[in-house]
Amino acid sequence: MSAIPQITRAFDILAYQLQKYPQTDCLAAKINGAWQTQSTQQVKDAVDKFSLGLLANGIKKNDKIALVSFNRPEWIIADLGIQQMGAVSVPMYPTITEEDYRYIFKEAEVKLILVSDEKLYNRVSAATAQIEGIQGIYSFDHLTGVKHWSEISDQYKAVSAAELEASKAAITSKDLFTIIYTSGTTGNPKGVMLTHHNIVSNYTSCQPYVPVNNQHRALSFLPLCHIYERMLSVLYIAEGVSIYYAESIEKVADNLREVKPHVFATVPRLLEKVYDKIVAKGRELTGVKKSLFFWALELGLKYDVRGTSAWYNAQLAIANKIIFNKWREALGGNVIAIVSGGAALQPRLARVFGAANIRVMEGYGLTETSPVIAVNRHNPEDHMIGTVGPPVDDIEVKIAESDGEILTRSASVMKGYYKHPEQTAEVIDADGWFHTGDIGELVEGKYLRITDRKKEMFKTSGGKYIAPQLIENKLKESVLIEQVMVIGDGRKFASALIVPSFPDLREWCRLHNIPYTTDAEMIKHPEVLAKYDKEVKKYNEHFAQWEQIKRHELLSKLWSIESGELTAKLSLKRKVILQNNQELIEKIY
Repeated sequence: MSAIPQITRAFDILAYQLQKYPQTDCLAAKINGAWQTQSTQQVKDAVDKFSLGLLANGIKKNDKIALVSFNRPEWIIADLGIQQMGAVSVPMYPTITEEDYRYIFKEAEVKLILVSDEKLYNRVSAATAQIEGIQGIYSFDHLTGVKHWSEISDQYKAVSAAELEASKAAITSKDLFTIIYTSGTTGNPKGVMLTHHNIVSNYTSCQPYVPVNNQHRALSFLPLCHIYERMLSVLYIAEGVSIYYAESIEKVADNLREVKPHVFATVPRLLEKVYDKIVAKGRELTGVKKSLFFWALELGLKYDVRGTSAWYNAQLAIANKIIFNKWREALGGNVIAIVSGGAALQPRLARVFGAANIRVMEGYGLTETSPVIAVNRHNPEDHMIGTVGPPVDDIEVKIAESDGEILTRSASVMKGYYKHPEQTAEVIDADGWFHTGDIGELVEGKYLRITDRKKEMFKTSGGKYIAPQLIENKLKESVLIEQVMVIGDGRKFASALIVPSFPDLREWCRLHNIPYTTDAEMIKHPEVLAKYDKEVKKYNEHFAQWEQIKRHELLSKLWSIESGELTAKLSLKRKVILQNNQELIEKIY
């Protein structure tokens, strides 16, 4: 058996797995109703053929290839194939606008584009209409009149294996492996240049804290075009964890029960939905069963990972036997850890899932930092609910004395923004500190807590600073609130624009016999307005007088990527929302 290769470049993970932990189910996807797996050797062969095919098509080192696809094994195979012949992948959200596609294709000077299906092919094809230099658009699905991506791999015999090995040998850890365009809440997207060393160093820093091994399975459903799921994919493959790709976000609940994963990454909103569904089922119970359910839930909300009393633990053991075991079953029954990132996790979710023996490891990072800066560990002594945990190995963090901004310095910090050195200089200072744009503090000198985005804080006309995200995250604890934006810059007081959770509100109206014909009519009903007044007042109690929401307005339509009010990461585009609701805001003030 040959020596186990070192992982210095992102694509080394496949040869490493093949030598150390060869799997029968390296990658898996559900096709025509059945889970189909590919072994490590099969994946390695497919990756090599794709690399050879790219070389045969004249693709050279540093050429850019765009990936526009939902998660599937082909995504990873194509990405590794691109990497190991020296080209640079430009992964993109399948949900962004045609204008954003066009901007990125042009700025990145993309040579080839890989798409997953007909819908994306049509959008991408329209976006490339006036762009020169694009050699072809290939699809993962078989589509009439569209080149299939296998046409590239089919040309593998035109290039010798020795030529591929020479290409791989010429790639160093300092070379670019990807350019990821961050959606941004203002202006055009920026291309974050990440090297092989950036992502390998981040995987190495995080590896000791993700409790997985080569006997485990992961379910993947967060977009692979985002560095968070992509870095975890590097970690999974390097550690011999089998990756199963969910069919879609809508099918995640079904796929969890089928795959029975040991780990998965998520955003808090998905956990909120799971929690809300479980509580809704609890409300349908009657008699003793209902009483026991809500007794267990109340107990779970008091859980502290850092230790509780013997009496509490005795009660929790009972709750786990009769109630929480069903929660674990709903997630497949094997989950050791859920890694949460991308937005603030509500402490109540970390508590109640933790009580159910499902550890939620909340972390923090940015695309520019490959991404993880800090994470709550699986072990209780390095875990504090309400924070994003301690910084991971070899990552420096400090809080700027002037304004509380979080600064970080490590091998994971990006090379810079593609073609924008002036913007790079704005965020990476002369000493190599990356300025995150987030405000935070170190609790007990160890645990990082994020308090807000620097650019999103605002000041009332009375001179008081307000951090909107803190208030928004608290308000979203209400099952009746889907989206919320706190406003009040330069005004006398803070207010909020609220988008109801319409499925939950319709159910509430049904239980209270409130008549309506449309959602727009429903949110004007006096009893509905009174209910939201009550909800806002309840959460106001958690804030100082000047931070409290004095007035609010309900909106009848969800903010979306399509409407231009959300980024691809589902962050609020505050300026757009303000512009779209000017009349309503004037009415408030």
